[in-house]
This record gives sequence, structure tokens and C-alpha cells, in this order.
Amino acid sequence: MVSAEGAAPTSGARTCAEFTVAAARARPAPTRPQSPTTTSHPLRVAVVGGGPGGLYAAALLKRLDPTREVTVWERNAPDDTFGFGVVLSDETLGGIEHADPVVHEALQKEFIRWDDIDIVHRDTRHTSGGHGFAALGRKRLLQILHDRCHALGVELRFRSEAPCPAWLAEAYDLVIAADGVHSTTREAYAHVFRPHVATHHCRYIWLAADFAFDAFRFEIAETEHGVMQLHGYPYAADASTVIVEMREEVWQAAGFDELDEQESIARCAKIFADALGGRPLKSNKSAWTTFRTVVNERWSHGNVVLLGDAAHTAHFSIGSGTKLAVEDALALAACLEEQRDVASALSAYEEERKPVVASTQRAARASLEWFENLGLYLGQPPRQFAFNLLTRSRRVTHDNLRLRDARFTEAVERDFGCPPGTPPMFTPFRLRGLTLRNRVVVSPMDMYSATDGVPGDFHLVHLGARALGGAGLVMTEMVCVSPEGRITPGCAGLYTGKQAEAWKRIVQFVHAQAPGTAIGVQLGHSGRKGSTKLMWEGIDEPLEDGNWPLVAASPIPYKPYSQTPRELGRAQLTDIREQFTAAAWRAARAGFDLLELHCAHGYLLSGFLSPLTNRRTDAYGGSLEKRLRFPLEVFDAVRGVWPEERPMTVRISATDWAEGGTTAEDAVAIARAFAAHGADAIDVSTGQVVADEEPEFGRSYQTPYADRIRHTTGLPVIAVGAISSWDDVNSLILAGRTDLCALARPHLYDPHWTLHAAAEQGYEGPGVAWPAPYRAGSRRPQTGRTDAPKPRLTLGG
Repeated sequence: MVSAEGAAPTSGARTCAEFTVAAARARPAPTRPQSPTTTSHPLRVAVVGGGPGGLYAAALLKRLDPTREVTVWERNAPDDTFGFGVVLSDETLGGIEHADPVVHEALQKEFIRWDDIDIVHRDTRHTSGGHGFAALGRKRLLQILHDRCHALGVELRFRSEAPCPAWLAEAYDLVIAADGVHSTTREAYAHVFRPHVATHHCRYIWLAADFAFDAFRFEIAETEHGVMQLHGYPYAADASTVIVEMREEVWQAAGFDELDEQESIARCAKIFADALGGRPLKSNKSAWTTFRTVVNERWSHGNVVLLGDAAHTAHFSIGSGTKLAVEDALALAACLEEQRDVASALSAYEEERKPVVASTQRAARASLEWFENLGLYLGQPPRQFAFNLLTRSRRVTHDNLRLRDARFTEAVERDFGCPPGTPPMFTPFRLRGLTLRNRVVVSPMDMYSATDGVPGDFHLVHLGARALGGAGLVMTEMVCVSPEGRITPGCAGLYTGKQAEAWKRIVQFVHAQAPGTAIGVQLGHSGRKGSTKLMWEGIDEPLEDGNWPLVAASPIPYKPYSQTPRELGRAQLTDIREQFTAAAWRAARAGFDLLELHCAHGYLLSGFLSPLTNRRTDAYGGSLEKRLRFPLEVFDAVRGVWPEERPMTVRISATDWAEGGTTAEDAVAIARAFAAHGADAIDVSTGQVVADEEPEFGRSYQTPYADRIRHTTGLPVIAVGAISSWDDVNSLILAGRTDLCALARPHLYDPHWTLHAAAEQGYEGPGVAWPAPYRAGSRRPQTGRTDAPKPRLTLGG
């Protein structure tokens, strides 16, 4: 540890707190012309960490105010660096160009640029172009930033440990903690920043080769020990970064845990000899490590702020680490210029950057998990495998890839079976005796608008409108099998003849007015989540009066103040099974094309499946096999009365988003069990099983669970969960991650979502049909001009 005066205290002689006090006494109090609470232009800035983010922040702040005293502490020597190449996006470079043209010009002279991505899988290479990468050596990047800092007058202290964060916070107006994934500054204030650090399932090593790949290369090696992958890209005319990655169990089985650095490098070069052309690999203090995802609840504390990897990390497979750090520096410098004081500036910086970083981290997490589960996809056709890899993070989509490389995308579509000009979402799909004309499903959505369980005109209009809107399959809300099985007093049922007749009217309308659209019924029982208010009056809130008794697998209330359900006995289980059977018989008579058994979201059958809600000690509780017993008995009874040619699906919660709950492995086993009993597809949802769940929301956030079930079991699946665009649907279908996509809220926003998706893609084939009365609306209406003539001449002031 080195103080600002350069004198190092005796190692281990004092604690950080003691050294802070001693240093403050020994050194005159720093002069601050203005308090950091009254100005956003701090005159004394300490930067901890001399990586690209810290150096660029230092340069920007010094450039914006040459009177600032800016000091950077870096524990390594100036020419030390770890890793090899750095990739930056055009967006990041644009920000650098506007903020510091000198740095931008220096970078432009160094960049290696290329457009292609090569994916090599089972001796087949597929190339996709149009991606646009720019890279340079990390050492050269640091040299450029060192030179810029020196030119501006930034003090760079190499081979120097920064003083204690508390001392720096007292001695400087602003402290920028850019000290990496293992940030000591973050740890010093962990009680404030509240970091969450997650480790993952793969080991990787960062290496280099003395030649330049001609593309960003992904190569898959299927070895006797398991699957391994290479990520490689050029960063100079004669050099490439090479990252070798594999799951922990593969790493151990291959014996890498017993090899030293040079032996590991030689083994990797041998495994990927084809990709390397037989050339060797080299290291730079390279070691096998496990990626750590860092998330902080807060990024600042007083005048201390986190930047780059200290604040957040994103998996190397999307190449955003340096990009994010540089963008952090740009945003921080801008906020310090724009805001009235340091506190406001740091708050604005965090508010600006956290959503951007969260989005990148979601994409990085999706990419990371795709590579962790790479073994699931090895059996895909090579070209579909390549498309799957390219779209793994959801940042690159079907439509986006079409713009980048139409030839490659069209080849994937041909392999998939898309007729010319047909988007993947408009290809047909068969379940038992039912052929759906497209892959879009209107997801079940509770409307809470029935009277005594009878669907009325609202349901006719609601479901009828969505059927006219072009979806291949329209699902009812959860239709309850008994009065006691309702969620709310407004829930629809199928436990009386009057209800069945009302449903028959709706089914007949769909079949007559929207020919080619199928309609399915979802049957369920509320279990412990029943007897509650209508959603808009208080979701999952108990009724104030008129309650009915609840039953469940175990006597556990959904919320502490919810009604405690009665544990079902053998006789009651039989009664409920017969209620499901009777409802299914009525559904068949009403003419529904498909029946879905609701075993998700914490309702009765879901309550048997989850270990968090099933605490039984009899034949219906304990192991997963026993927890499955009653839902399978219900499924068998329903399948027994449901017409043989009509398909049955099952909706499950593939995770409870809670510790000790259903796991992804459990979900696969549950899906297999229902398939063995005759389920035609699994509708894969998640959560809503326990009130204290912690879901990881985000675009298409539930689809990885459908993907896993599909590729592990071979079963058709329906994916749900924040799938909001037709581009998402096309991407998921074409990548083979799902067979059907169920959308809820988009169909509330736009009942004709599927028709509009067809119109926006210029599709007019058999996968969708505009009802005759609506055909005049099949083109987007014209709008007024929004572009104004551009000025021909600009006069200077």
C-alpha cells in the first residue's frame, strides 16, 4: 500500500482504518476550493485502477478541466497487461470521437476490421457476414491511453497500490474505483454497494496465436471427455486472441486440473489444431478461471463511484467488457459536467448507465448459458446450429441477421422448410390430428369477467377478436373445474351445462368466422390461490367476504395473511379428478380443438409438483416421482375422455424462482413424465408458485427453459414470457428453441397482432388470412410527412 506521499506503511502493521487516521494526521488536510457537495466539477480526482476505463475517465476529466489534479494508481507496470485483444463497437467509437478526437484518431490507426463470423461444427464451416468488428491489442490500447494521459497532465502511478478507499475519499473530491472484478474499493464498502457475485459452470483460459484469423471464429470440438469450444478473433495483422472454454466437469475429465500452464496450452493447441493450422498457442500469465458475473445494487457512496468491471461484468462471449467501461467513463464525465454537484452527478450517472448495463448483462447471461449448455445443440443441422449460436444472446435476431447477411439467413430458412418468402412464424405445425397454420398462440389470459362461471359476450368478443387476428391457436383463460376451484368470483368454469353451452357458442364463432384458427381450452383448479379479489381490485388478495374454503396439496397459505387451505385426502383427490374429467368431457362436446392441463403458477396441480408447496408424507409427496402422481392421475383421466385425435398439452412452471423449489432438471423430468402419459407438447412457463419468488425478468426470459426441455427430451414445446415482437418469434422458431410461441400482453395491445406481423413482413401466404371484411386494412395506413427539407446552407456566427 502506498500513500499519496509515496511512503508505504509497514505491511500488516495497521488496519486500513488505523492507517486512514494516521495518514490524515501526518498529512496536511487537502485544500478544496469548493466542496464536492456544492460543485460537480471536482478539482482533485483519484482513479483506482489503470485499465482502459480508469485511464479514459482520467483523460476525459483532465481534458474537460486542465486545472484538475487527476491521479491514477495502477498496481502493475506500464507494459503489463492481461489478455490480448479488445473489441470495440462503432457506437462506442462514435462516443470516443465526439469526446476526444485525439484518442479516436489514434485508435483508428490501429484497428483491425472484419465483417465475418465463422462457425465450425462437425467439420462443417458456415460463414455469416455483415457484422462489423473492430479490434486492437489491449497493450496498444493502454499505450494510447497512457500517452493521452501524459499529454494532458494526468499523474500515473504504476507499481503502486492505491491508498485505503476511506483515505482517498477524505483526501480527494472524487474517487473513481476502476479496480476490476476483484475491486478492493467495492469490498471496502460492500455494505453500501451490496454486490452480488455469481460464478458459473465453465472454465476458460485466455490465450493468443501468432497469426490473424480472417473472421471471428467459433469452433466446436467434441472430445471423449465432452464438448469444448474455441472463441477466436484477430486483433493485429499477425495476432489473434484465442479463448478455450468448457464445462467444469469436462475440464476435470480431460485432466486440465492436473496440468501446468504450458501443458494446458499445448493440449489446447492439439485439440484445436485444425482451427490453428497446427500453429502453437502462447500465454501471458494465463490461467484457467471461472467467469464471475458482478452486479451491484448501488454504484456510488459519497464521493466514491464504481466504474467498469468493479461495477458490473458481462461474459466475454459478447465482447462488451472494455466497451462498457469506456462508455461508463464517457457517461460519468458528461454527468459531472451537467449536474450541479457530485452527489447529483453520481446519481445521474448511475441512473443513465444501470439500465444499459442491465440489458447488456441479460444478453451476456443468455450467451454464457448458451455456451454452458452447448451440448444440447450438437445434434442440430450445422446451418441451424450456426443460426442458433449467432442469435444466442437475443441481440442478433432473425430480421437483424437478414439485413446483415440475407443469403445466409435464407439458407437457414430453406433448411428449416420455409417456402420462399415465408417467415418461420408462418410455417405450419402439427400436433396429433391438429395442424396449426402458423406458430403463434394467444396465451391463456384470465379475464375475470364471467358471471357464475358462465362466459358471456365479453368472452365472445375477446376471444373472437383474437381469432380474427390471425393467430394459429387461441387459448381460453384457465377454465375452472368447480366453483371451489375458481381463483376469483369472475373466473369462467366448465362445471355446468350452461357454461358448456356458452363455450360452445364461442367455439362455433371462431370456427365459422376465423376458419383455419384453432381454439383450445385450459382446464385448472385454483388450489390455495383461490377465493381472491378480481385482479384489478387486488391481485392474490383474499376476498373481504363471500369466501369459499380452499384445498391444496398441503395446508400452506400462499401469503401469510391468505386463507390456509385444507390438505386433500384420498376421497377428495378422487372427487377433483372426476371434476377434471367431467369438464374435459364438456369441453370436447363444446368442440374445442385442443385441451391444456394447467399444472403451473402455484394452482392446485402445480402445488403438488413443487417441493415448496407439497409437504405431504403419503404416496403423493416426497420424491418428484411421488409429487407427480396426482397430476398424472388427473392427466390420464382427462386423456381418457378427450378425443384421441385431439392434442393435449400441459403447462408447467419450469422453475419456482425460489431456493429449494423446482429446478430446471426437475422440469425436464416433469415434461418426460407427462409425455410418457401422452402429452403432445409442454407449455413452458415459470414461477408464480410462491409469493416470495425472485424472477429474473427480461425479454424472452422464460424461453431458455422451453429450449432445454425441447433439446433434452425431443418434445414439442410452447415458449412464453415477454416474447413481444414477430422478430423474436421468427428467431426462436428458426433457431430451434421452441415450436410455438405464446404471447399474452401483445395480444391485449393489438388483437390483430399476427395479421399485422404478416403485413409488416410483406407476407400473404397460407400461414395467415385476413378475414374478408378486414382485407382493406391489410396495408399500413398512410401518414403525413415527418421529414422536413434539409437546409442547403449553414451560416457561421
